[in-house]
Amino acid sequence: MHPDDTPEQKQTATRPADRPTDAASAERTIGRHRAPEPPRRGPLASTSARVAVATGVTCCLGLVAVIGARDTGQRHEPVREVMADRAAAAAEAEQRASRDFQRTAPPVAVPVTPIPAATPSPTPTRKAPRKPVRPKHPRPVAGLDQRQMDNAKVIVDVGRGMKLPRRALIVAIATAMQESNLYNLASDVLPESYDYPHQGSGSDHDSVGLFQQRPSSGWGTVAELMRPAYAARAFYAALAEVPGWADLSITEAAQAVQVSAFPDAYAQHEERATTVVDALI
Repeated sequence: MHPDDTPEQKQTATRPADRPTDAASAERTIGRHRAPEPPRRGPLASTSARVAVATGVTCCLGLVAVIGARDTGQRHEPVREVMADRAAAAAEAEQRASRDFQRTAPPVAVPVTPIPAATPSPTPTRKAPRKPVRPKHPRPVAGLDQRQMDNAKVIVDVGRGMKLPRRALIVAIATAMQESNLYNLASDVLPESYDYPHQGSGSDHDSVGLFQQRPSSGWGTVAELMRPAYAARAFYAALAEVPGWADLSITEAAQAVQVSAFPDAYAQHEERATTVVDALI
C-alpha cells in the first residue's frame, strides 16, 4: 500500500486478505471472474523496435526493386552477345575450312536453251497438195511393157536434168521407139556389147543401145553406149547442135541427129511418144 493512498483505498487493498479460503471461493477466483493477466511483451513490443524493422524491410524492398529493374533492362543483352559470338565463330570456321581443305572443281555448267515465250499459234493455213512422188517403176502406157517404160523414164529424166523443153523429150522417145523399140540392145557385130546389161541384140552394123549409136562414128565406147543414161545424153547434146531444131517436125529433128536411111519412119511414133512423156513428167 502506497503511503499517499486514502483510508478507503487502504481498506480495499486489505480486503482480499479477509476473504475465506474455502474451495468454492478459490474456484471463483480462477474462473471467468478472474482478473486478466497483464499482456506479455515480445521482441517487437516497443515502438523503437517496430520502427527499426519497418525501416529495414523498406530498404530491402527498394534494393530488390532496383536490382530487378536493372536486370529487366539488360536481360537480352547477354543473349544477343552470345548469338553474335556464335555466328562469328561459325563464319570463321567455314572460312577456315575453305582455306584448309582441297575442294573439287564444280561441274561444267550445261547451257540451257531458253524456252521461248508462249505465242499464240497462227491460224492454220491450207497447204498446197504435194506433187505425188513417182514410183521407181512407172506404170506402163501406150502399149509398152515394164522394161520399155523404165527405159523411157531414164530418157525423160536425163532430158529434164539438162533443162530441155518437153518437145525435145518427145523427139528423143520417138527416136528410141524407131531405133530399138525402147530396148537396150547389144550388137551381133560387137561381141563386147554382150558383156554389159542388155535386153536383146541387133545386127545393124556396129549400132548398140537405145538409140543404135555407132562407136565407129564417134558416139562413145561400147561400154558407154550400152548405158541408157549416157546414150540419152549423147542424143540430146547432138539435137541441141541442130539449128532451129525446136521449129522442125519430129521426123526432121530426129533425122538431123540420126541420119537414118528411113527418115520418114520417126513420124509414126509421135503420138505414142507424146503419151509416154506426159505420163512421166
